[in-house]
Amino acid sequence: MSRSFIMLVDDENLFVETLSKRLEKRDFEVLQALSGAECLEKLKANETIEVIVLDVKMPGMGGIETLMEIKKVFPLIEVIMLTGHATIESAIEGMKRGAFDFLMKPCDIDELTSKIKDASDKKRQQEEKIKDAVKRETLAKYGSFYYA
Repeated sequence: MSRSFIMLVDDENLFVETLSKRLEKRDFEVLQALSGAECLEKLKANETIEVIVLDVKMPGMGGIETLMEIKKVFPLIEVIMLTGHATIESAIEGMKRGAFDFLMKPCDIDELTSKIKDASDKKRQQEEKIKDAVKRETLAKYGSFYYA
């Protein structure tokens, strides 16, 4: 299995640093962002990101707003919402807006890594389906000589 490329987005720098180290030890490639705006900026330059672990409660652009922007521009990227201030309402809102899953801080590292792997697998499967559909469409349009 290839490495998963993820981004951690949280306004708590120490939390991001610590969790990044723990995830890198588990063979994840981790990019960090300390705000929703920074997350969106970094996504434009990093097409390899598969999963974003996103804090719900951040100053400025909050997690739900950031999630909506991510899904608008990068619909295949999976987002796991993470918060210490979870409410049922924010969990439901995140899931309605396309979040892959929702975890409470502090979360178990094994549970988080399992969710990240599942989210990464889902993104890769979606990309394969799209590639297959493009290939079928191309074959239907131009015939099999196109791939010869």
